[in-house]
Amino acid sequence: DLAVSRFLEERLPQLIEGSSVLSEEDAEKRGVGGKLFIIDPIDGTANYARGINECAISVALVQGKTPLLGVVHNIFTGEVFCARRGAGAKCNGKPIAVSARDFSAGILCTAMSVYNKSLAKTCSDIIYDAYMECNDVRRFGGCALELCYLAAGRCDLYFEMRVFPWDYAAGYLILKEAGGELTGFGGEVLDFTKATALIGANRRDNYDKMRSLVEKHMTCIPYKE
Repeated sequence: DLAVSRFLEERLPQLIEGSSVLSEEDAEKRGVGGKLFIIDPIDGTANYARGINECAISVALVQGKTPLLGVVHNIFTGEVFCARRGAGAKCNGKPIAVSARDFSAGILCTAMSVYNKSLAKTCSDIIYDAYMECNDVRRFGGCALELCYLAAGRCDLYFEMRVFPWDYAAGYLILKEAGGELTGFGGEVLDFTKATALIGANRRDNYDKMRSLVEKHMTCIPYKE
């Protein structure tokens, strides 16, 4: 984590004059205006440490609330998901798009808020309700890749209680450019400055249904950061 973070923090600003970097490993170093690289040196660190190939390097470039570029690289499989604003999304150079599956045929990617286990009961209630109406549930252990899998049509629904900008910034743009839906709690437009609950889907009707299941068990985000 630290080695990749140091490498990217040194190299990325050289690409764009005046840009800054926000890394998970140096989260207290907030960017100050202009273009900002948001990086997760290893998304899925526990997987990486155990030799499980569901982990990735995630890099986004944003300006204010506008995402410009997103790249998610699975270092084990060699898959590189990327997107440029307004130019579509790709995996290893080939265009990708979300699936057309309905909710009942959908697979939900989700998690149990491992860093705040007091939220687990609410997560499990939401997951249970979704599971009873969709096809199945998956937990890969890394937000960035899961959003890319949604973008590539490998899964169809998404919910996670508490994720940070470095988890979702690159995957957000890749998913949106692939035709998917993703917001914070209550339909909040993601602004890349704070932790939030993520709700996503391949289609608008599936997003609306997933959001309704979340809001059945949550009236607000139950944390500050």
